[in-house]
Amino acid sequence: MPVHPRGRAEGRKLAANAVGSCPQEQPHSAHGPRHRRPVTVDRALVVSWLHRGTLHLVPAADHHWLHALTAPRQLVHNARRLGEEGVPPADADRAVEVVMSSVRAEGPLTREQLRDRVDAAGIRTAGQAIVHILMAATLRHALVRGPVVDGRHAFVDVESWLGPMPPVDHDAALAELARRYLRGHGPASARDLAAWSGLTLGDARAGLAAIAEETEPWGDDNLVVRRDHRDARPPPPRLLGPFDPLLHGWTDRPRITGPHRGVVTTNGLFRAIALVDGRAVATWRWERGAVDIDPLEPIAPDALVALGADADDVRRFLG
Repeated sequence: MPVHPRGRAEGRKLAANAVGSCPQEQPHSAHGPRHRRPVTVDRALVVSWLHRGTLHLVPAADHHWLHALTAPRQLVHNARRLGEEGVPPADADRAVEVVMSSVRAEGPLTREQLRDRVDAAGIRTAGQAIVHILMAATLRHALVRGPVVDGRHAFVDVESWLGPMPPVDHDAALAELARRYLRGHGPASARDLAAWSGLTLGDARAGLAAIAEETEPWGDDNLVVRRDHRDARPPPPRLLGPFDPLLHGWTDRPRITGPHRGVVTTNGLFRAIALVDGRAVATWRWERGAVDIDPLEPIAPDALVALGADADDVRRFLG
């Protein structure tokens, strides 16, 4: 794979076919270069609004309890946003009914198709109103994203797609979320868990307290899963896309970004980054048929080779 000088000694341009959008905006990219077929078709994974009201790709078997934990707080925010978009509560309820009757009668429908149905009922969909209407139906556990139709996720009735929602033990679900979070993000604190999940600080503390026998302290107020950290190794060098979930994992982002302030902009944009030894060492963007890497610090030659291989993998996926 060709590597071209960029003016700065550390700069590199890595030829690849990559995309610069969030995975949830391009369904084929949500599953990585090694998974060409959208796995949402097989219903093994599902895309839905979960933590922090953000679209997440999760195992279908986990959707019900993650939804039960995260939806209540998001419903309050959703109602406020609908009001800001000119959709009063009565209209929101009616819009959800239109959406659900449409997908139950017609099967999977895209956002544009559902906009038409809600428009026909005389309910406002302009601006971001339709997005928050669909989110309302999702948070009420009636709607979920299903198959990809013409490159876009279509929406379906959640029970017809995933089956009935089983009962959820709230305390057990909090414990499981805390356990999984620490395995992927430890050392971390209750505040980190709350920020990552969108749960209250009280719920985050309760979840961590429930697994206290499985954890041990790390520093002042952080925890790790016992023994997990002893054999931990940094991940291999990787190119991560914009708004990668890694940067939402803690309240303290400098553990990933170091002193580099350009990774997250003042207006809230999360740049695509190159990760080496678990730290951001560069930003990158897709430009003129290549991945253009802009180093934030010197990058070792072997790490550059690994980043080039990662870009090659993306090229093979899209080629």
